[in-house]
Amino acid sequence: MVKADLQKKECVAMLLAGGRGSRLGPLTEDIAKPAVAFGGKYRIIDFPLTNCVRSGIDTVGVMTQYQPLLLHDYIGKGQDWDLDRLYGGVSILPPRETKGGNAWYSGTANAVYQNIDFIEDYNPEYVLVLAGDHVYKMDYAAMLDYHKEIGADGTIAVLEVPLKDASRFGIMNTAEEDDKIVEFEEKPPNPKNNLASMGIYIFTWSVLREYLIGDAKTPNSAHDFGKNIIPSMLNDGRGLFAYRFDGYWKDVGTEESLWQANMDLLDDMHLGFENWHILSKTAGRPPHYIAPTGKIKNTLITEGCEIYGSVENSVLSVGVVVEEGAQVIDSVLMENTYIGKHARVEYAMLDEGTVVGAHAEVGESRAGGGKVTVISRGSVIEKKEV
Repeated sequence: MVKADLQKKECVAMLLAGGRGSRLGPLTEDIAKPAVAFGGKYRIIDFPLTNCVRSGIDTVGVMTQYQPLLLHDYIGKGQDWDLDRLYGGVSILPPRETKGGNAWYSGTANAVYQNIDFIEDYNPEYVLVLAGDHVYKMDYAAMLDYHKEIGADGTIAVLEVPLKDASRFGIMNTAEEDDKIVEFEEKPPNPKNNLASMGIYIFTWSVLREYLIGDAKTPNSAHDFGKNIIPSMLNDGRGLFAYRFDGYWKDVGTEESLWQANMDLLDDMHLGFENWHILSKTAGRPPHYIAPTGKIKNTLITEGCEIYGSVENSVLSVGVVVEEGAQVIDSVLMENTYIGKHARVEYAMLDEGTVVGAHAEVGESRAGGGKVTVISRGSVIEKKEV
């Protein structure tokens, strides 16, 4: 049933937040990928939620599935993002069984398909589809204006990436004169260009609805936007256009990319987010404390931290304690991590509540060319006995 025009929304955002995030290893054993901590005081989902609010989009459906409890608790009613609205606001949309027997979301397109009734409640002209595992600032209103101006059926945000890296992305091949998409290649071994899909889509709702319903009836479909919906629209000659983005954007779906995005903050603390304050659910801790023995160099330190040892080139979340004589180098320490006396942590990401005992060692120098060491939440690491 469609709501009255008084409650009609021009654009509704659908945020895909149900992925398992297996490439983040221990960090997503117990929580969904969008709930992973970032930058000392945020979680990854803060970025798309903030972007929606800053862009004037006040109706957001968050589709959750894998390990959703922490994410549900974190978002709550959305008041920390000004999304606790009488009409619209943020809604948590877990998979649910229907008369047709559907339960789990079986793909990105299927997740939106299963929530057609939610979208229809707001009778929108357009639907914005977002991923929950990217760190970036973006004005979706400008992208929507572009979509309307050219009369597109679908608009896909793209970012120019180094050609050597293009095979890791979905690549949009476009017409030179107007950026109309003529071909989509999913992670091609020999990409024709470097216009990478950012996983951000705006669709005219009447068109997308038709393709979602058709895809749901298609045997053997993966029910995925990149693999099914977009290729089907291209095959039918629908008007799909690329929207070029040139700001900071990072897919933080792997251990290395998440570590690197945290390190990027040390080069530019704002990452272009000036005048675009990222909203989050704050912990409300006391100010951080640097003891006379504490030494800090090129490090982000959040509320409630206590530093008695030395920290260099690192990002510390709320409530981290680094005891006297301990060393933390090139690392990301998440909430309530404890580093004991004379311990050493280097080139590592330690999840929430990790305890590193006195004289214990975690990680190795980056100079050795190895991978970042990732420790799961609540781990206790003691000194190895010789």
